[in-house]
Amino acid sequence: MAARLTGDLGDGAYRNPVLAADWSDPDVLRVGDDFYLTASSFGRAPGLPLLHSRDLVNWTLIGHALDRVEPAEAFAVPRHDCGVWAPSLRHHDGRFWIFWGDPDHGVYQVNAASVRGPWSRPHLLKPGKGLIDPCPLWDEESGAAYLVHAWAKSRSGVKNRLTGHRMSPDGRELLDEGEVIVDGDRIPGWFTIEGPKLYRHDGWFWILAPAGGVATGWQGAFRSRRFHGPYEQRVVLQQGATDVNGPHQGGWVRTPAGEDWFLHFQQRGAYGRVVHLQPMRWDADGWPVLGDDGAPVDVHPKPGLPPQPRSAPATHDDFPGGRHGPQWQWTANPRTGWAATHAGDGLRLSCLRSARARDLRALPHTLTQRLPLRPCSVEVELRLDAGSPGARAGLAVLGDAYSWIGLERGDDGAARLVHRFAEAGAEAERDAAPPRPAPDGTARLRIDVTEGARCRFNADTGGGFEPTGAPVFAATPWRWVGALLGLFAVAEDGRGPAGAALFTRFRITH
Repeated sequence: MAARLTGDLGDGAYRNPVLAADWSDPDVLRVGDDFYLTASSFGRAPGLPLLHSRDLVNWTLIGHALDRVEPAEAFAVPRHDCGVWAPSLRHHDGRFWIFWGDPDHGVYQVNAASVRGPWSRPHLLKPGKGLIDPCPLWDEESGAAYLVHAWAKSRSGVKNRLTGHRMSPDGRELLDEGEVIVDGDRIPGWFTIEGPKLYRHDGWFWILAPAGGVATGWQGAFRSRRFHGPYEQRVVLQQGATDVNGPHQGGWVRTPAGEDWFLHFQQRGAYGRVVHLQPMRWDADGWPVLGDDGAPVDVHPKPGLPPQPRSAPATHDDFPGGRHGPQWQWTANPRTGWAATHAGDGLRLSCLRSARARDLRALPHTLTQRLPLRPCSVEVELRLDAGSPGARAGLAVLGDAYSWIGLERGDDGAARLVHRFAEAGAEAERDAAPPRPAPDGTARLRIDVTEGARCRFNADTGGGFEPTGAPVFAATPWRWVGALLGLFAVAEDGRGPAGAALFTRFRITH
């Protein structure tokens, strides 16, 4: 499996993307011989995923820095395009630091002595609307600390500007009101500058930031001898003749041997934002050159680091003891009673009663993971241990539109296989196929995903897999979030327990 999910070609080269799923707005850090990466997690919990690598190509998911999205009450319900935007990952004074912007609440930070935690509770460094993409810098030359951030026009009416602050060395407060240090409106041909990453190198303050829009823009570099500017700029990575649209924001990292590399994302529709690795060098004038003379690479020799086993973030799960792996996130902050631990294997989800039972996009208790970029089959086994009419559970592909297949109790108490979908903007779902009997209240469910995120649904209720529903469902993103695979259990609004559903042997095969 890992050989299909990693970009490692096994011959000393790699192929982009190196993370072939929605790891949006990545930032990268090296501590010793280890590389770490975090990414946006928006309104899902846990948030701020933490990935580890020894060669920048093979990555594993080792946990999350955020148990719940803050403020907690705001994320008791799904808010798919809100929450944790574009984090920055740094190491200073023996601690790991992550700063991120919530466009509705402000700039937060957490920190920890170990990347595996425990992480501090989120600290609101700068409250306000439209404050996004923050990045700190502790300047070893002067001992001063700084912060730069961008703006979301949807909340603030401001965009295309980067604001800089002096910051206390403990990362707890800003020491001034901030000033605009890069104004994109004053740079001919530049627009929507955002996602800044702040560095100190060769006597310069550097800001690496994309511009021009997520799907069609470019990566820029800004430099100044003073933090507050003035900055000069240059385009350092753009699509050129390649098929890598964007290419959008990311981070710079240097290996122990002094090689420079840049990780960034590319917008891929329903698949979200996949991560590419670019070689990086410095030209005679001291400017960074990314990729192949400023164009993204497809296949390239791996970094000069010790060979590593092929690896990729986990997808399979047997749910030992009823616990799910770190690849899963709830669509809102979790509550007690959504899932039950037990002695065996399998995920036991309560069929929670909800007035929104017929719109999966509104359910906070859906457990999700990322849709892989490469063609795959997604399979899980389901047993519906719920007798309440209308109780249901299943496997879904979620986005602005969604489709799911699973089991439901009819008014007569019998279990039946159902396949339903909802179009973007629709308030309720419809049948994609007529229900059919599921005599044992069990089923094996499978979704075959082909190029273009085109999904075909299949089920086995005892006689082997059979297709169901329309021939193809085309997955859609959730605005900036790629489509998600989801497991859920729910029941119609009412009183009293409705039972539970047991999911076992979740597999994604390529």
